[in-house]
Parts: sequence; structure tokens; C-alpha cells
Amino acid sequence: MNHLFREHLRRLRNHPDVTVPDDSVFELPEKVIQFGTGAFLRGLADYFVDKANREGIFNGRIVVVKSTEEGDLKAFDRQDNLYTLAMKGVHNGKLIEETIISSSISRVLSAKNQWSLVLDCARNPAIKIVFSNTTELGIQLVQDDIYQWPPISFPGKLLAFLYARFTAFAASPDHGLVIVPTELISDNGKKLESIVLELAHRNGLEGSFIDWLEQSNSFCNSLVDRIVPGRPDVQIKKQIEEELGYIDDLMIISEHYRMWAIEGDEKVKEILSFSQVDSGVIIESDIELYRELKLRLLNGAHTLGSGLAYLCGFTTVVEAMKNPTFSAYLTNLIQGEISLAIPYPVSEERAQKFSKMVLDRFLNPYIEHKWINITHNYSAKINSRVIPSFLQFHKEFGTTPEYITFGFAVYIFFMKAVRKDGDNFYGLANGSYYLIQDQRAAYFHQKWQITSLPEMVHLILKDPFIWGSDLTKLGVSEENVVHYLESLENVGASQTLADFLSKVEYVKI
Repeated sequence: MNHLFREHLRRLRNHPDVTVPDDSVFELPEKVIQFGTGAFLRGLADYFVDKANREGIFNGRIVVVKSTEEGDLKAFDRQDNLYTLAMKGVHNGKLIEETIISSSISRVLSAKNQWSLVLDCARNPAIKIVFSNTTELGIQLVQDDIYQWPPISFPGKLLAFLYARFTAFAASPDHGLVIVPTELISDNGKKLESIVLELAHRNGLEGSFIDWLEQSNSFCNSLVDRIVPGRPDVQIKKQIEEELGYIDDLMIISEHYRMWAIEGDEKVKEILSFSQVDSGVIIESDIELYRELKLRLLNGAHTLGSGLAYLCGFTTVVEAMKNPTFSAYLTNLIQGEISLAIPYPVSEERAQKFSKMVLDRFLNPYIEHKWINITHNYSAKINSRVIPSFLQFHKEFGTTPEYITFGFAVYIFFMKAVRKDGDNFYGLANGSYYLIQDQRAAYFHQKWQITSLPEMVHLILKDPFIWGSDLTKLGVSEENVVHYLESLENVGASQTLADFLSKVEYVKI
């Protein structure tokens, strides 16, 4: 088989299992400059652009800037910048699959070797948008010189690009850009803007440019939510290639679910016209609600389920969700407690709808999300993702949520180290040691040395160092937590979970 390239598209047009771009897409103008070649942007932002192009809406392509020195551009050149995206997931309990050949990328430029071509894009009036995904470390202030070839940092490169555009169009307010970072930090747009402004001052750029930068450009906060593992495993890749008749070194896989919430006004919405073709793109003046829903329902449930699932002997999320007992726990945790206690104004209908979507995602057999990886930084995740829901539940109903409390007990037990090796602490589950990758590992190791279990539980639950609050003053039953810990020790996690569910109300799955 040959590699995927443009000539393959004609013979694939009538193939029932793949969506193929029309030849006309290759004539579309370049409208987006994208910093980052990674699978995530190709599986989310570039997917939306490609879909809109197929529906005759956005009608523009993406110039991708490769900022790192890892990898090379040969695969993009060899494949005419085409790549296969295989989307696999669960919707309303049913498996769904969709495969497309994306033609959203027009070319890929190396910042190191082709910086002049990148700056040439700043002089293109059709370019209106910037996407980025440079990891969380990319949006940081470092001393940078925009006249370097290229600047060191992503904000430095962006500033150089914006300054070249300012110069090319003589400060025209009509030639500002909509800049949408997707890095996983809160207020990513505003933080990027503040760093770019600071670098502009440090580089001694003129006041008229500073004014143009602030008044004519839109730095949009955004929240992204799609699992894009990247290259599929060997078996799935081989199967797709045999079905379609080509080799694709750029093939990526993603879950079917997608959400990209972007903070912007009507002007931003007009420029980001690809939002019209997919309900997964949300452009609103305030996206905090979507952040809260994701953080509490998806991330919070992941966090509370992680230690429990691992102690029960489950490796991946989907494996645990196939178990009726564990599935019952997580379903009732999400729908009966967390969704009722989102610390942000949200209708019960919307919370329940989001809850069902979360459960569908947990059941996706194509995404191998390992529980042990989710337990990393367990303590910090409990504090940021779970405690606000716990406090809101207590405030709303005047009682403590049982499923969350049970999850707290499991967390305490998971943090029990039975072996210490230097600065590393190891727990024991199902006959195997696991590394406790958590900043509070030493704290819990010390607490577990207390011989009296009730005394240990009391000291931990009342410690704001762990929870941010004194849980003993919020009605958490110390007696129940002690009972759960004793049961986990004596009969194991699976039996303890079954016993817990037998004593509380829950919907059988």
C-alpha cells in the first residue's frame, strides 16, 4: 500500500466507511494560523474547520506552525497534509463510529527553519484567527526578543506575528485577530494576552501598537473537552488502513464526544463561523458554567472513582463501568449527588443531560483511560474537583452526601503506604505495590502510624490542610469513615463497595 495523498481521494469518494473532502477544498484561502501540530488540535479545532468546509460554511484552511524540534514535517509533506481521524464512542448507550479524511491543513511550517514564511502569513489579509496548543508550559512569561529568528517562547512568537501584522496593515483596526488558545489552564486567553502585553512593553514597542493590540484583537478564554489519544493502537490502525487501502502516518483516534467552549461576543462568533455546523462549539460571553460542569461531573467523578476502581482490581475506566456494582456507585454519585450540587447556577435538566453524557464517555470501549494515572495528584484533585460539590450539597440539603463521603474514605485508604523507598511511598492492592504519586503521601504515611483508627480518622477529617475545611464540623460521620476503612482492610474494596450499596438507595444498573 502507498501512503495517503491527494490522488487517493477520488477512488474513496464512494466508500461507505469514510468521509472524503471535495477537490474544491484545496482552493480555499488560508484563514487560520495554528501554533502546534499535535493530535489534540488536529482532533478538535481542525476537525471543526474541516466539517464547516465540507458544509460550505467557513471556507478556509489552516497554516500550522511547528514550534518544537521534535519530529519532522516529512509525513505532512508526503500526505499532502491530509490525515485520517477515526472517532469512536458511545451515545445514548450505543456504539458509534465515524471516520473522516481531514483536509483542514493547507501546509505546515517550521518556526525554526521557515520563520520568514510564518511572518509572511501575518501579511495575509484573509488570516483572521489564531489557534494554539503549546501545553500549559507554553503560556508563561519568559524574557524574549521578538526580533530573534524565531523568538523563544510561544507568546514571543505570537507577539512577533502580531507586530508584523500591525506593520503590514498600518495599524488598521479591521486587521486584528481572534486568538483562541486551548491550553488547559483557567482564563487561558486573558493570561496569554497579559503575557503578550508585558512582552510588548519589555521589547519597547510603540504605544500605538499597544493600543492596537488591546483594542483590535480578541484574546478568547476557551475550554476544550475531547479525549484525543493520538495514534491508534497497531491493530486498529492496521484495520483502518486495510479497509481504506492506504498507509497513514498521521492517523489519529478520538472519542466521538467533543466540546469547545469559547468566550466571545457576536463579532467573535461571526469570525469563528465554523461554530455554526456543530453543537460542540459553544461561543458565549461567559463559559464558566461549562467549566464547572466538566470539572465537577467529569473530573470529580473520575477522581472519586479512581482509587476505588484501582483497589477493586480494575485497570481501565471502561472495564470498571462494565461491572454492575461499580457502575451503580459511579452513576448514583454523578446523578444523585454531584449533579445536584454544582456550585454554579445550572438547571437540573442541563446537569442531568451532562451527567448522562459523562456516563456515555466512561463506557467508551475505544479509550483506554487507566485508573492509576487518574490517581496522580489525588489530594489536589479532591480539593479542587470534589470539595466544592461536597460543600454545596451540604449547604443545599443540610446533610452530607453519602457517596462522596464513601469516596473520601477510599481516598484515605488508597493513601496508606505499606512501603517506603527513599522519598517514594507505595500502597498495596490485589497483591501488587503501587506508587502513590501525590504531594501528601508523606502526610498520610505519618497519619497511618497512629495506632487508634478513630483517632487517625478524626485528625485527618478535621484537617483543613487536606480538605480546605474541617469536615467534622460539616456533619461527616467519623464512625462511618472508620467502618469503611476497617472493611477495606478486612474484606477488600469490592465487598466493601457491595456492602455500602446494600445500605443506601441507588438505581440498579
